[in-house]
Amino acid sequence: MAAVLIDDAARARLAARFGADVAEPWCDALPDLVARLTAKWNLEVREARPGNTGRTLLCTGPEGDLQVLKLTPDPDIARLEFAGLRAWTGCPRVVQVLDTDLDAGAILLEGLVPGTELRGRDVPWPEIGALLSELRSVAPPADLPPLTDRVTFMFDITERNLPGSPVEPYVTPGLLARARDRALALAADGPVAVVHGDLHPGNVLDAGPRRGVVAIDPRPSVGDPAFDLADWLYLPLAAGGTLDDGIEALRPHLPGLDPDRARAWCAALAPLAAHAPLRRGEHTPFTDALLEMAR
Repeated sequence: MAAVLIDDAARARLAARFGADVAEPWCDALPDLVARLTAKWNLEVREARPGNTGRTLLCTGPEGDLQVLKLTPDPDIARLEFAGLRAWTGCPRVVQVLDTDLDAGAILLEGLVPGTELRGRDVPWPEIGALLSELRSVAPPADLPPLTDRVTFMFDITERNLPGSPVEPYVTPGLLARARDRALALAADGPVAVVHGDLHPGNVLDAGPRRGVVAIDPRPSVGDPAFDLADWLYLPLAAGGTLDDGIEALRPHLPGLDPDRARAWCAALAPLAAHAPLRRGEHTPFTDALLEMAR
């Protein structure tokens, strides 16, 4: 079972994220933890999938249905995700929680079928508008942090990974600092709702013709919901278009969309969006457009 649950690449990712002193003992203990939880919830592990903060196990539930067991070495990550998902209880466009063992860093989720990512597919703008509307429709709970915390975390991670990387010639410390200031200013004012915090096409799954698109893996906070627009508005830009192409595609399906705040968030987060492709050596017209926007 251990070979299925964790491999060297997964160990390395978790060690980079949490430190070897945390990740290695957790990885070593993972088979026993999974055995305990699968017995508790009557699950059979089908497949293990990688993640930056833990492991995701696709399981067969007691009725033969697909269930998803998410595990992390940091119980606070599980508690934060659960707090967001609990706020969206009953929302069909957000994955629903079946059970938790938060002290163990475990969340049991419903399975989504077919469960394919929207990454690399044509954007179903009406469904994305409906998803965004649903995310911001619930009352913000008191146990979620402010959006400024999420923004600070994202810039801190990028800043820490910048020195000596292929990104450094393009994303200078000064550029990143100015972008951080702009993002924090936006996060500190404007409308207030529950923010998903990581709503890119890889975290939106196709749940079939009746359910439609469903959001997973939130990094939730409370603040300006326009934060969640950026990854969608970058898509037309990546395809050779403009941010305004995305705004005009989404506007009919998202009542109250503020184009100026949407553009401001896209500009503030642009260095972060450019970081991943530049780190992979992908210096393209898209990354140039993002960096120009950031300036």
